[in-house]
Amino acid sequence: LGRMRHREFWALVEEVFGEAYGRTLASDQVLGALGNRTAAQAIEDGDEPKSVWHALCDALDVPQARRWGADTHRAAPPRG
Repeated sequence: LGRMRHREFWALVEEVFGEAYGRTLASDQVLGALGNRTAAQAIEDGDEPKSVWHALCDALDVPQARRWGADTHRAAPPRG
């Protein structure tokens, strides 16, 4: 499977967590798995969006079934 694009990352943030809450989480939630940075900082620093997404979901205990939004046909990228 291909790489997750930045726009896909942000679309999932909004779909899974809600537009306002998702943006707040990505900007404010410091994640140990990302070197004590926020998801937004990691994306800005050039980290792979797929890895950032998994770190955010892991930290917030998002079940695998919900990680890819409402589209049940969306292929979930493997951890990378």
